Amino acid sequence: MATATTLGELLRSQGISRRAFLKFCSATASMMAIPAGMVPAMAEALEQAKRQSVIWMSFQECTGCTEALLRSHAPSIESLMFDFISLDYHHTLQAASGEAAERAREEAMHANAGDYLLLVDGSIPTIKACSTIAGISNLDMLLETASGASAILAIGTCAAYGGLPKAAPNPTQAMSVEELITDKPIVNIPGCPPLPLAITGVIAHYLTMGALPELDHLGRPLSFFGENIHDRCYRRPFYDRGLFAETFDDEGARKGWCLYKLGCKAPETYNACAHVKWNQGVSFPIQSGHGCIGCSEPNFWDKGGIYDSVPMGQFGTGPKIGVAATVGVAVGAGAAVLARGKKHKSEAELHSDD
Repeated sequence: MATATTLGELLRSQGISRRAFLKFCSATASMMAIPAGMVPAMAEALEQAKRQSVIWMSFQECTGCTEALLRSHAPSIESLMFDFISLDYHHTLQAASGEAAERAREEAMHANAGDYLLLVDGSIPTIKACSTIAGISNLDMLLETASGASAILAIGTCAAYGGLPKAAPNPTQAMSVEELITDKPIVNIPGCPPLPLAITGVIAHYLTMGALPELDHLGRPLSFFGENIHDRCYRRPFYDRGLFAETFDDEGARKGWCLYKLGCKAPETYNACAHVKWNQGVSFPIQSGHGCIGCSEPNFWDKGGIYDSVPMGQFGTGPKIGVAATVGVAVGAGAAVLARGKKHKSEAELHSDD
């Protein structure tokens, strides 16, 4: 359970040096487009913070989101779990089961009422009999747990937009988190699964700033979803020159030409896959030879076949981060650090617009 010990005291007790701590803060600042000059203020704010209670709930999902988090490397799952957050409930990772597991959730909710982060992966079946945990329907468990949360992170496309379970004909009448919870701040971190850094980056931002990051029109953090994959793809020059692979094993494919004609959805998909990549920056689907399937966009399962090309020259018009927008996000983040003081914003501050 979360304790009153500050993160600074906790890190010092574990022998973590000031230099290592500042490296973590620098990495977080870079990841979230915060000026390097704000790192000392960020470090001071984080040192004074209390260890954050986190409750993670899984509903109609494949466990891919948890698997993605376990492969995060900056910050790692170990540092998040044991140094910066108190992961008080997680179906897959917790040792407890049965009554002990549900008691852990209830105790975390009561001990940290109004101040815990709720992470949800998987869509929620509104036909209650379709899925239950400890005899409680997924819908009822979500509503109960969300009521005391300070903010919610919808992890993966199923939680963010309904995903595969919501695809037609949607037999469980699945819904996304934001369709069911309308009175809490929500960050959508879509993907099948989402990029690990997008999950840990948002958590690190919340711990550091005491507030959620800047979001796009679909509730996604701009730092990771502000540009489409097509614009950052290393195959983009081949697209511009009209050089396309026609099959997965032709000469164009062997030369690394654009996969647009093989159904790549990168022109309409907003995510950081092309520059953050997977497996500690080793690769991403397009680099591995398969086109993007658009998994971080709403209703991607119902938009046609995986190998159907999007209309050429009619790409999506989602948000992009320009220089002015980036500066605006950075200035706002810096102000949040300085104003934060010794604790997170209160629930009233977080919900001042409600």
